[in-house]
Amino acid sequence: MAELSRRKILISGGALGALGALGVVSPAHAAPWNWPSAGSLAGGGAAAGADPRWVWDAEADPLLASLIDRGDVPMVNQLLWDWNRNDQPLPAGLPADLRDFMEHARQMPAWADRAKLERAAQFNKARGLYLNLLNGVGGGMLSTAIPKEARAVYYSKGGADMEDRVAKTSILGFAVGDLNAYRPDGDCIVQAVKTRLVHAAVRHLLQQSPHWDGTIPISQEDMLVTWHTLPTFAMRRMRDWQVPMTTADTDAYLHVWQVTAHLLGIKDEYIPASWAAANAQSDQILPRNMGPTPEGVILTDILLGQLAEQTSPGSISRPLCNALARYLVGDQVADWDGIRREPVWGPLVSTLWPLLVKFREGLIPLPLVPETAWVIDEAVRRYILFYLTKGKETKLEIPTMNRPE
Repeated sequence: MAELSRRKILISGGALGALGALGVVSPAHAAPWNWPSAGSLAGGGAAAGADPRWVWDAEADPLLASLIDRGDVPMVNQLLWDWNRNDQPLPAGLPADLRDFMEHARQMPAWADRAKLERAAQFNKARGLYLNLLNGVGGGMLSTAIPKEARAVYYSKGGADMEDRVAKTSILGFAVGDLNAYRPDGDCIVQAVKTRLVHAAVRHLLQQSPHWDGTIPISQEDMLVTWHTLPTFAMRRMRDWQVPMTTADTDAYLHVWQVTAHLLGIKDEYIPASWAAANAQSDQILPRNMGPTPEGVILTDILLGQLAEQTSPGSISRPLCNALARYLVGDQVADWDGIRREPVWGPLVSTLWPLLVKFREGLIPLPLVPETAWVIDEAVRRYILFYLTKGKETKLEIPTMNRPE
């Protein structure tokens, strides 16, 4: 990965000044947790007084620290390489403590609704273009504007190879969107449990990095912040675009992400029970957890550079990629990420993308969609293809080290 260039650091420094002017505060000095527990899946009273900034994963964290310290992780990764299906037994030879944890962690919650999960699968199929764009690309741009997440990515092992990191980040999102996500032959349970193991390993390892600030990374609030950059962000943007959706479909889409949150180790008392509760929680915790960092600017530049190279080398694709990314996440996040403003493509994307959505939904006829719009349409498809193909190239593995110096 490229080093932090002077230009990129200056961009981030300017954004930091703007952030301070907006009055946004860092998580350490943010207002206390006051999201109403009645809005959670656990119901009233369960979350009262439990600030998720100071809650991690009491089951997985000591286990993974032990596995790393006793040198078992390479053997575990080898055994888990071919564990791919929800209904597949755990491989023989796993350490007993890990096996016990994984057998418990892979169980679906009692409140999981099979009918809603099936409906969510159909919704993901019908709205796949929007969801892949918003979760894959939009969520990626948002993640680099979350300081703790950007630093965790940059200084963990995956930060040294962003193509591999993109692939591994994409795996869970694609698993959630599959038609068979939570069916026996799907792999969403597998990917969620593997991700939970990776998170616990990163918590242990990053605290040993000379570049880390000593706090424990990936708290319950950190996971909730990331969660909201996926389903909550996607639902809000689709509503902004006036994509027709039934209440049954949107409820099902929320449900598949609720189940996924549970399997990732997010406690039920923090998982929103409705879209209203999700929006309220997002509005509380995202502002205090977002902003610019030099690492986030660099990671964004690498991601968009990879994407531009993937779409059409040597063409105007990077400016178009910049414009699409800025349109998805908005000017403030794009400025934090150091995404250039594009005077030609920017206005075109913001004008023509809503027309493409309306055409796809049968709300306007083809003659009303300008020819230029199809350049943007093709770029969107290539955006998505980039993330989809990367996601199918690798598998999740538990790390044993931080970013190589």
